[in-house]
Amino acid sequence: MAKAKQQTDRGAGDTTAEPAGHCTLPRIPPRSFSVPMLPDRERLILVADRKWVNQTVLHYHFLVEPALWRGSDDDKQAVRDAFRTWKELPIGLDFAEVTDAREAEIRIGFHQGDGSWSYVGRDAIDLAPDPAERTMNFGWSLTTPYGRDTALHEIGHALGFPHEHQNPNAGIVWNEDAVYRYFAGYPNYWDPATTQWNVLRKLSAAEVTGSDWDRDSIMHYQFEAGLILTPPEFRDRPLIPAPGLSPTDIETAKGFYPAPAAAILPELRPYEAHRIRLDPGQQVDFEIRPTFSRTYTIQTFGRMDTVMVLFEEIDGEPAYVDGDDDSGFDLNARLEHRLFKGRRYFLRLRLYYAEAAGEGALMMY
Repeated sequence: MAKAKQQTDRGAGDTTAEPAGHCTLPRIPPRSFSVPMLPDRERLILVADRKWVNQTVLHYHFLVEPALWRGSDDDKQAVRDAFRTWKELPIGLDFAEVTDAREAEIRIGFHQGDGSWSYVGRDAIDLAPDPAERTMNFGWSLTTPYGRDTALHEIGHALGFPHEHQNPNAGIVWNEDAVYRYFAGYPNYWDPATTQWNVLRKLSAAEVTGSDWDRDSIMHYQFEAGLILTPPEFRDRPLIPAPGLSPTDIETAKGFYPAPAAAILPELRPYEAHRIRLDPGQQVDFEIRPTFSRTYTIQTFGRMDTVMVLFEEIDGEPAYVDGDDDSGFDLNARLEHRLFKGRRYFLRLRLYYAEAAGEGALMMY
């Protein structure tokens, strides 16, 4: 998943390329739904499907066992710097390094024989729950310009963003035989299925935001001349994205994860209904300060698809407690959890889709 560029600084007008390692996204089965989906509902669910709720603190950990997963101090610092670059856009997510893998959503290895890759967004917690398991790996040095883009790219996947060259709006027509030959050779040595998954496969139109192709995206590979037939300008010269985050990368990240404005959160109290009036992709946050310690139920009502996540404030930081994603089902998001008097909790609710505006509600009882 590294943004593949030659391992030297390049400007937008450069037209030379050298072989560089590319990345391999884990092959995850497409999401299925329990009920027939209207196209608009499916699109809105899939666009935000793997994204985190905004204002989540993502914890990352550098694994030290086995020894071949350990990274150098310089490579680890490059990852810290990449997290800082994303945070300072600014976006509404935060990142915190932890020393205990059990506290981390993102667990990082530096296995040089395993390429560079990452789970996409919430797949890291849904599909890799073992704290001894990697959710991200770096397979080459991160101390070069190419390596620094690798770190930015993998974190982009961890935030929920797919490969840009697989955007169906790009209109890329591949020289497929040449693509298979190229990725079968040095330095990738991919089998045809890996090449198909990471390069030739187009994302469903439901999975993208509708944006035009961003050839300079940090989520885009470099491709040497001869691999692309259309656009014709890349038949005889390589496609080399500009270094760093593109303007569209920044706009997209800030759209999904807007920086929070200073505001007093509404309080969610027992038996008080709150009407949900949100556009698809928008989020509402509540504060909970229980006056009694007991098990509470928090539930949405109405025909809408939502993800709902509960956090507890610990040492000034929101820590994940529980979550439920009802999208694609004829159910409502529902949490049942014991809350304690004197503690502070946050509930974050993101709307994917609603059949009619204003028909949803939230209640704690």
